[in-house]
Amino acid sequence: MFGSLVLLWLAACLVFLLFRNRRDKNFPPGPPALPIFGNLLQLNLKNPSKDLVKLASQYGNVYSLFLGCRKVVIISGLQAMKEAFITKAADCSGRPQDLMINHSVQRKVHAPGIVLSDYSSGWREHRRFTLMTLRNLGMGKESMEGRILEETRNIVKILEDSVGKKIAPQKLFHNAASNIICAVLLGTNHNYNEFIQLFDQIVRENSKILNGRWAMIYDSLPMVRLLPLPFWQVFKNFKIGQQKVMELLVKHKKTRVPGKPRDFIDCYLDELDKRGHDRSSFSEDQLSSIFVDLHFAGSDTTTSTLLTAFLYLSTHPQIQKKCQQEIDKVMEGKDHVTFEDRHQMPYIEAVIHEVQRIGNIAPLGVFHLTSNDIELMGYSIPRGTILIPNMTSVLNEEGQWKFPHEFNPENFLNNQGEFVKPAAFMPFSIGPRMCLGENLARMELFLIIVILLGKFQFIWPEDAGKPDYTPLFGSTQYPKPYQMKIQFRENPQKLLNSM
Repeated sequence: MFGSLVLLWLAACLVFLLFRNRRDKNFPPGPPALPIFGNLLQLNLKNPSKDLVKLASQYGNVYSLFLGCRKVVIISGLQAMKEAFITKAADCSGRPQDLMINHSVQRKVHAPGIVLSDYSSGWREHRRFTLMTLRNLGMGKESMEGRILEETRNIVKILEDSVGKKIAPQKLFHNAASNIICAVLLGTNHNYNEFIQLFDQIVRENSKILNGRWAMIYDSLPMVRLLPLPFWQVFKNFKIGQQKVMELLVKHKKTRVPGKPRDFIDCYLDELDKRGHDRSSFSEDQLSSIFVDLHFAGSDTTTSTLLTAFLYLSTHPQIQKKCQQEIDKVMEGKDHVTFEDRHQMPYIEAVIHEVQRIGNIAPLGVFHLTSNDIELMGYSIPRGTILIPNMTSVLNEEGQWKFPHEFNPENFLNNQGEFVKPAAFMPFSIGPRMCLGENLARMELFLIIVILLGKFQFIWPEDAGKPDYTPLFGSTQYPKPYQMKIQFRENPQKLLNSM
C-alpha cells in the first residue's frame, strides 16, 4: 500500500513537472524540455554562446528555453534587440532578483547597487546621481585625460624595460585600468595596493563562478542551493569584499571635508548629508554596492578590450602598421595626444571599434526582466519573464557587417575611408540599461592604444605557435593568456609631453 502511494506521488510530481515545462499559447518557441532539468543538458554550461546562436537559426530571433523549470526568452538580432530594449524599454528593463548573483550581493542588506537593481524609482535616482557625479568628476572631459595619461606613463615605463623581451600583458593592463577607476572612486590610484589586489582577486574568482556551470545549476535547480557545493565560495567572497569596502569607507570618511568632494565616495557622502534622515534609496550599504559595480565595470571590461586589441594587433602586423602611419601623420609636430585627436584618426577609431565588436566582452549582457505582459516580434511574453540579450548574435549578424565573422576594420569604414558606426554596434548594450562607463572606456582605449602604438612595435613571438582567438567565456570575455614581444619603433612618437 505504501509503495503504491509513493509511486502515485512520484507520478503526480512527474506530471506536474511535465506540465510546468510546457509553453503557453503564443509563447516563443524553443526545443523540448526535460522535467526538472529543462534544457540545461542541451547547453554547454561552460560556454553556451554557440549553442544559443545555433538555436536562434532553428527557432528564430525570439525563442525560449527552460533553465530547470524557469522560462527564459533569448533575444537575438538587431531588430528584436531594438524592439525589446528601446521601443519597449519601459517594460523590459527590470532585473531578475532571485538569481545567485542577487542572493550573493543582497545576503544581509537590500543594496543591489545600480547594475542589479530592479527598474525602480530608486534605480533611476541612483543612475541620475551617478551619471551627474561622474561628469562632474571629469568623465569624458579633458580633466580625465590627465588621469589616464598618468597611468599610461606607468605602462610605457614597464614596456620600455621589456624591450627585446616577451611580456604577458594581462596584469599590466588590469593594474592600469584598476588604477584609473580608483582615481575616480577614491581620488587616488592607490598604486594597486593590498586592498585593490584582494578586491580584484575576489571579483575575478566570483566572476568565474557566477558565469560558469555552478551558477547555472543554482539558478535553475533551487533544490540544490543548500548543498555544500562550490557556489558557496561566492557568498563567502562577497562578504569579505563588502567588509573590506566598508573598512575603506570608514577610513575615507576620516579625511573628507564635507562640501569639498575629492572623488565619487565624497560626492555620495555629501549627498547622504544633504538628505539627512530622508535618504530615500541612498545608504552607505548602497554606496558599497555601487563601488563594486563601478570598479568591476571600469576595470574588467577595459582590461579585456585592451588584451583583445593587442592580441589582434600583434598578429595582424599590416593593420598595426597602418594604425602607426595614421598616428604619425596626425601627430606630426605635436607633443601629446588628446581624445579630440580621434576625429582625425578614422582608421584608429575603426580598429578600436572592431576590437570591441570581435571581442564581444559581454556576450549575454546582463539579464533583463519583463515588468508587464508584452508582445515581442509577434509573441506573447508574460510579466516576470527573464530576457537574455544574445549580444553575439548582433555583433556577428549577417547583413549588418561587411565581414561579420573576421577581424577587419573595414566593418567601420565607408568607401571614402571615413569612420562609420553601424546600428548593430552595441558592446555597451542599449536602452536605459546602457553601461554607465562608456565615455571613460572610449577615452581610455583611444589614449592608451595611440600612445603605445606611437612608441612601440608589438610582435607575435615566433615560438608562440598559431594564435588562439577563442575567448574565455564569462560576464566579461577575456582572450586566453598570451605573450607578445616588445620593440621600439624606428621613429617613435613622443605623445606624452612630460616624458
